[in-house]
Amino acid sequence: MWVDAGNGAAGDMLLAALLDAGADPEAVRSGLRGLAVEPIDVEVTQVRRHGLRALHADVRAPRSDVSRDLADVTAILTAAALPDEARAFALAVFERLARAEARVHGVAVSEIHFHEVGALDAIADVTGCALALHDLGLLGSAVRVVSPVAAGSGVVRAAHGPLPVPVPAVLELLTEAGAPLRSHPAAMELCTPTGAALLATLATGWGPAPDCVPRATGTGAGSADPEGHPNVLRVLIGEAAGASGWSSAEMRRVDTTVDDLDPRLWPDVLEALRSAGAADAWCVPALMRKGRPGQVLSVLAPPDRLDAVCRVVFEQTTTLGVRVSAVERRSLRRDQVTVTVAGGATVAVKRGLLGGRVVTAQAEYDDARAAAERTGRPVREVLTEALTAARALS
Repeated sequence: MWVDAGNGAAGDMLLAALLDAGADPEAVRSGLRGLAVEPIDVEVTQVRRHGLRALHADVRAPRSDVSRDLADVTAILTAAALPDEARAFALAVFERLARAEARVHGVAVSEIHFHEVGALDAIADVTGCALALHDLGLLGSAVRVVSPVAAGSGVVRAAHGPLPVPVPAVLELLTEAGAPLRSHPAAMELCTPTGAALLATLATGWGPAPDCVPRATGTGAGSADPEGHPNVLRVLIGEAAGASGWSSAEMRRVDTTVDDLDPRLWPDVLEALRSAGAADAWCVPALMRKGRPGQVLSVLAPPDRLDAVCRVVFEQTTTLGVRVSAVERRSLRRDQVTVTVAGGATVAVKRGLLGGRVVTAQAEYDDARAAAERTGRPVREVLTEALTAARALS
């Protein structure tokens, strides 16, 4: 994936671009409806910016005077029925925002009340982008490159009064992420704090579009339509060029051995690691000193989630140290389809594709079991039928 932020970035622009590139709007709306906040909806319309067609995502939410801090936003996202990868991404974005605001104002992270970035529209933008990225299969091990970012110039009015552009939080976020800046003639705010936090969390690298075979593009529009430039953000989704048919990503592997943890806790530890952004986590039995039974805990994580993963290991296990190594992860392009089995029940099936050919498929067991109960058929028959139907789809 490549994000063209050469004309700036905002949460609604990225969300609109992802929807334009093929993310399911209903998947986004359904996820937003599950947040324990005031009712949120997203209206998507086609617009033109400087002569270019684009989508505009307009968050519809009631006016709210609720002031939310990081703990409040974390509780909302943790309680929501979101896919694990989407939740971890959204949490990481707000953690970055809180750290940046805390450094700018010289206070503890716990003292930060988000003001604009904690408002309902920002919660919707961040969560909506997380859901759209998940729907497109762009989280986890996907390669995500972002262009140099145009931040703008001038003055903007914020909750604390007039601020120079780029506003301090944007500069802090982009500096921490090592993002390259692009000069731009527009005397206006081009990159918002929410947009900067999304790009910083999203990027696995910075620069021009990587070598790839393009599969989809999307263009998201900002609210303004200035005369001097197209106020849009673009995304390009592609597959790695070459004949391999799989994607490669640099990852970090964290290993540690534990022989004194209550074994009932391991499922919760693994779930906490996945929620923190781990691509995978597992345990293998081991025989340790003095013949004691133990577990070797292994975690695979993107480099930008390494600290969060290590924090979970230290907080939720009894280990005193971990081993970290750089590894390459190769993964198939994947999608999810819904098929109808005999009796009219539907079953979701995840598929792995190699060069556009389905080489592996796995039906959601809960869907298959529900379909079996509804139709009075054995679960194994439903699983077989669903897999056959999923492999037959193009």
